[in-house]
Amino acid sequence: MIGLHELDTPRIVPQLHPQFAPAVLADRAYLQKVRESGKAVPLVICLERGQGEVSVYQTQAFDESHPLAPLNLRYAERTLKMLLWQRGGWHVIVGGPRSIGEHLQKVYSSGGTRAFDSDFMGGVYEHPFTVESTSPDKVPEASEGSLQIGRHLDGCRIGFDLGATDRKVAAVIDGQSVYSEEIVWDPRNSADPSYHFNEIMAGLKSAASHMPRVDAIGGSSAGVYINNRPRVASLFRGIPKDLFEAKTTRLFLDLQQAWGGIPFVVVNDGEVTALAGSMSLNDNAVLGIALGSSQAGGYVMPNGGISTWLDELAFVPVDYDPQAPVDEWSGDPGVGAQYFSQQAVFRLAPVAGIQLDPKLGPADQLKSVQSLLSKGDERAKSIFETIGVYVGYGVAHYADFYELRHVLILGRVTSGDGGYIVLDRAQEVMRTEFPELAEKIELHLPDEKTRRVGQAVAAASLPATH
Repeated sequence: MIGLHELDTPRIVPQLHPQFAPAVLADRAYLQKVRESGKAVPLVICLERGQGEVSVYQTQAFDESHPLAPLNLRYAERTLKMLLWQRGGWHVIVGGPRSIGEHLQKVYSSGGTRAFDSDFMGGVYEHPFTVESTSPDKVPEASEGSLQIGRHLDGCRIGFDLGATDRKVAAVIDGQSVYSEEIVWDPRNSADPSYHFNEIMAGLKSAASHMPRVDAIGGSSAGVYINNRPRVASLFRGIPKDLFEAKTTRLFLDLQQAWGGIPFVVVNDGEVTALAGSMSLNDNAVLGIALGSSQAGGYVMPNGGISTWLDELAFVPVDYDPQAPVDEWSGDPGVGAQYFSQQAVFRLAPVAGIQLDPKLGPADQLKSVQSLLSKGDERAKSIFETIGVYVGYGVAHYADFYELRHVLILGRVTSGDGGYIVLDRAQEVMRTEFPELAEKIELHLPDEKTRRVGQAVAAASLPATH
């Protein structure tokens, strides 16, 4: 039986990764074969998350009697993975062939190959994760929500952005940044919650010293945040579970209290990426992709609100090659963290013939590759060209699940000349493979200053003060 990844091949092959099997091509080829088979049946995937919100995704599959029906299982498993990390959910209802529902129940169980995903979602939404199988006509209707936050520029505000290798902060007065700084830190290896509190507080005090007062504080950080409470975040992976629940879940509430209870909002860093893009472009339907220590994603809906979806694109499958690089956290091959981040740079460097100094930290290792690029090193150039191909196919894949007019690409990996190479190659992929998308979706690379501290400035606009 031919594999899902073998149904189509990319017209533009990344130089350093010839086995790359883009998810978007595999999915589209599969659905084309389903339509041509004369044996297409509905496949509806429903996800329930917090506050009773429901997402519904409608697609098709082969009837179970068709010779290619075994392809349904891989397609459905990868599609559910995409939907879980795009939209979130603790209760999945699968309306379609019984074999698909049974397969997803097995795979997304505590003992299945996707146990990480089911355990993660159960922890985020504080419900046991379940997969239910039914007929397509019995799937509930969608009930989506959005958050109308951000775009508040009045007064004296602090914005911060917490990355895995650096923390940024900005002092903003009436929408204008009057001071910003970027400090290297190591949050993931600290088991003491006071480290995070003290480091963030130091940044806030530094920004406050450049303004006459502080009216509000807004922040962005990798991970999942519900009502200012971290539920799961890579920054706090070093903290023991009991301390995380006792201390870290209150981290930002305690910081707010330390600042006198002023308006204080923290959201996922990807959402702030998208918000920054929407504000600068004065348009909506914006997907933000931040290529940092990992991958962050965020989405501003066509109505201008921030979605209540997870938008954790680091765990979304983008490469269906069975031998794709494996994400060390989730244990899943071919997901975004290995393609749209500095992890991709480090993975591709030895393939390009560049040996990184193991004595350097991740931030300095990335800078060393970027330094080589600035000097015209062709090996370094091939790394960013390969990532650009990833981005082109990745954006097309996201466009099958999001309504998009703009995609904003930023983050530490895009600093310097590398960002322009990534953008050029991504646009080439879009024009060559997906001309209909290239006409309606604009890819944007912010200027250098915005790329470095734009997150913190946009974060400052999150809280309303009246």
